Amino acid sequence: MSVTDVKKVVLAYSGGLDTSIMLKWLKETYDCEVVTFTADLGQGEELEPARQKAEMAGIKDIYIEDLREDFVADYVYPMMRANALYEGLYLLGTSIARPLIAKRQIEIARETGADAVCHGATGKGNDQVRFELAYYALQPDIKVIAPWRDWELKSREALIDFAEKHQIPIAKDKRGEAPFSVDANLLHTSSEGKALEDPAVEAPEYVYQRTISPEAAPDTPTYIEIGFEKGDPVSINGVAMSPATMLTELNRYGHDNGIGRLDLVENRFVGMKSRGIYETPGGTIMLMAHRGIEQITLDRGAAHLKDELMPKYAELVYFGMWFSPEREMLQALIDKSQERVNGTVRLKLYKGSVDVVGRWSDDSLYSMEHVTFEEDDVYDQADASGFIKINALRLRLLADRNNRSK
Repeated sequence: MSVTDVKKVVLAYSGGLDTSIMLKWLKETYDCEVVTFTADLGQGEELEPARQKAEMAGIKDIYIEDLREDFVADYVYPMMRANALYEGLYLLGTSIARPLIAKRQIEIARETGADAVCHGATGKGNDQVRFELAYYALQPDIKVIAPWRDWELKSREALIDFAEKHQIPIAKDKRGEAPFSVDANLLHTSSEGKALEDPAVEAPEYVYQRTISPEAAPDTPTYIEIGFEKGDPVSINGVAMSPATMLTELNRYGHDNGIGRLDLVENRFVGMKSRGIYETPGGTIMLMAHRGIEQITLDRGAAHLKDELMPKYAELVYFGMWFSPEREMLQALIDKSQERVNGTVRLKLYKGSVDVVGRWSDDSLYSMEHVTFEEDDVYDQADASGFIKINALRLRLLADRNNRSK
């Protein structure tokens, strides 16, 4: 797009080195007004410095918003109802945060009359796709600026030189090569690059920020009970909690017991493989508990269908298709399945592991009368003979044919 086309842009602004430089670069390149938006998704950082940096840069419209409850209630919980894991392991902590940030950017653009939005994702990663697919899904004619794909600053040294030239404050630990990059929110932390790029080398312990090592966890297990209503966790040990409070508390349990670490080489949407170190302490506990309550409340057909659809759902989230019709269709099906997923799950947390050790519900489909090894009056075992013969019919016909052809 022409630099004269942009009048006002909403920048997803963290206050860090990259986005601070982007703020100045946008003004210089497009001669436009910049609105900054900083979202508190539970990343654990003080956000007031971002406001101060934006004010120092002469920004008039500064948005800093606490979106933790929205994040967990409207994004994390729906995803957890699906038991979503990308490539069977990844709990999608970065992926699920992007649509909320993008949605709020578009809303702020409408509120302020901005005609463009800007993100700080690189041209090698997934986040550029996630942000921009969300932007276009919500406002098809929005102008999108992706500096990492446009500017001439191709290294950290170049960023620091630009910052010093324009008197942009630089944190001392940003002077030089960072050992790895980190993305964080209330659901997880993600660490990638530099010291972690060789997948053959074990990640050093200092990479982990949300969990103690399993070896350092207590020698006695911790037991907790999580209550569910319609597939969502609503209480811990009988104490009702809001979604963000729930995840915060589960993060504490996970941290203290070394739960939720993952060393993964994944397939990025853009085509390359990447190695990431993820910590999802509360989410790991939540997922195990959810599967535990589904074990006794979901019919076999519904449970198996959900498991068949889960990889597709997870892929849609990972690929940035949160606002696509197919994700919404799958969500409607998943939410329908959760109408009777109510009850309580008891969990044992111990040195990196989380195990379901009990579950009960007024909506349980589990019948002790039917499964007992003792004599009962509800199940005639002789009925199994006809059931087996009917299911074996095609196998017997195949065997007869194959034997005749020998």
